[in-house]
Formats: sequence, C-alpha cells, structure tokens
Amino acid sequence: MSAVENSTLAIIGAGSVGTSTAYAAMIRGSARHVRLYDIDAARVDAEVLDLAHGSQFTGSSDIDGGADLKHVEGADVVVITAGAKQHPDQTRLDLAGTNVDILRQLLPQLLERAPDAVYLLVTNPCDVLTVAAQQISGLPSHRLFSSGTVLDTARLRWKLAQRAGVAQSSVHAHIVGEHGDTEFPLWSAASIGATPLLDWEREGARVFRAEELDVLTDQVRNAAYQVIAGKGATNYAIGLSAARIVEAVLHDEHAILPVSSVLDGFLGISGVALSIPSVVSSRGAEPVTTTPFADSEARALRGSADALRRVQASLGI
Repeated sequence: MSAVENSTLAIIGAGSVGTSTAYAAMIRGSARHVRLYDIDAARVDAEVLDLAHGSQFTGSSDIDGGADLKHVEGADVVVITAGAKQHPDQTRLDLAGTNVDILRQLLPQLLERAPDAVYLLVTNPCDVLTVAAQQISGLPSHRLFSSGTVLDTARLRWKLAQRAGVAQSSVHAHIVGEHGDTEFPLWSAASIGATPLLDWEREGARVFRAEELDVLTDQVRNAAYQVIAGKGATNYAIGLSAARIVEAVLHDEHAILPVSSVLDGFLGISGVALSIPSVVSSRGAEPVTTTPFADSEARALRGSADALRRVQASLGI
C-alpha cells in the first residue's frame, strides 16, 4: 500500500483530548481534511469554529464537523477519544465498564460510515477497550489498535534525554505492556545512539545507575496522575501522540511505534492487547515479534497480560 492522498481524519469526541488531537493534526498537517464529531452539538460546533478561525495558519488542513455522523463518512483514519473522563485518584481500569458500553453503541455506527478506515483508540483504558472493540467490530487486529504506550515512551525518552544531555530523537527506549500501572521499560535494549544506556557517559562519568532506573520508571508510570491532579486532564501530549500515529498510517511510513494491538501468541500471550514495538503503516499496526525481551521483562509482560485478563473477565470480554 502507499500514502493516502487527499486523506480524511475523523476524530470522535470533542473533549480536551479530541480537540487537542484535531489541533495537533491541523498544525502538523497530519491529514488533508480533519473532521470532529461529538453528540454535544453546541460544544463541537464551537470547537470546530474556533479551530477554523485559525486554519489560515495551519497549512493545507481544513476542519469541519458537528453532531451528525455524516462527518465520519469515507474517513481513512478514525480516532476514538469519546468516553468518560478520568478523575484524580481514579485508575484507567476503573473507567473500563462505562467506556465499553459507549463503544458498543458507537462502533457499529462508525463502521457503517467508514468501513475501510483504520481505527485508533485513545479512550482509556485503551488496552481493554481494544479487545472489546475488536470483538464488537470484527475488524482484524492490524486495523483496530490503540495509542498504547506511545506517550509513555515519549515521557521516558524526554527524561532520559534531559539526564544524558542529548536530543530525544537519539534516545532509543520503549515502554511496553499495559498502558497503565503494570507498564515497564525495555531496559535490556535501551540505548543512546549505539551506546547501551548504562554505559552512557557525560564529562567522563556514567550518567545512569541501575538502581535509579526504577525511580525513572515510577515517574513515567505516574506522570499522567501528576498532570490530572494539577489541571484535571492530560490532553496536549496525547493529542500530539495521536497525530503522530495518524501520520504513520496516512503516510505509509512503516514507523516503529509501541501501539497496543490484540496479541496472538507473542511470548505465549493471546487475547489481550498490549503495547510492543509495532510497524505502523497504511495497513495499520503489526507487532514486531522479533523484539527481544530479557527473561524478567517477559515475566513482566505476562504480568501485564494477567492484570488485563482479570479486568476483561470482570466485564465479560
């Protein structure tokens, strides 16, 4: 397949994440046409108008939308951000039941209007919802996946780059597993340039010690809670992350991103959606099954899978 010409991105949900995704996509030129849908007509009309007023300054993208699902018709990528809002001290998994119900109502209507689209879930808990959405839609796992740990990985690389004194693009490290409390970094493969992470030196001294990596992991894992406690929601960074994933699909980039899709036998794991480095292209997302995991990391990934299975079982998924 190849890059999509005259592409249309449909974003479902005009809350803080949906509108931030639209804003990021317009500024970055992620798609030729950006469409925003929400059941709240007054809210979505106001958001579209506000974005349209600035469209002169965003390049080639145009913006439209409203409370009618006609705006989704023919979309090449559909990003789903609609769902209940995560509150302070509430885990992503606490949201699961409400947001699964929303998907059961919404997905059949979206598929009717955009049957050939690639679907990207951003609503939390994204891993559980990815499994539910695949069951509801019947789509293959490569065409329906979630943003997974793309943002968590960006948070990790930002922290590592600050400490190492290098550009974030030179940091090669991934957060994998659940997008949530059991996520973890693949430290065994982490590097700065071609230098293993623990060997990196700055002014003749090693920057990272093994015992400090657990602290970094906790900081990344809890970053969203810190933002939510201070401002009520995370929106800018996840909007940028979603726009980046959309670009990889629409431009047929074959980019390696740690999105979350339903696994089928990876390290013996099937039937749950977890983030591992995946090739993202116009086909959608396909996990890189040759990704190396240390024994302890493989155990941690199975622990992530077990935690998600328990939630899925409680929801009948």
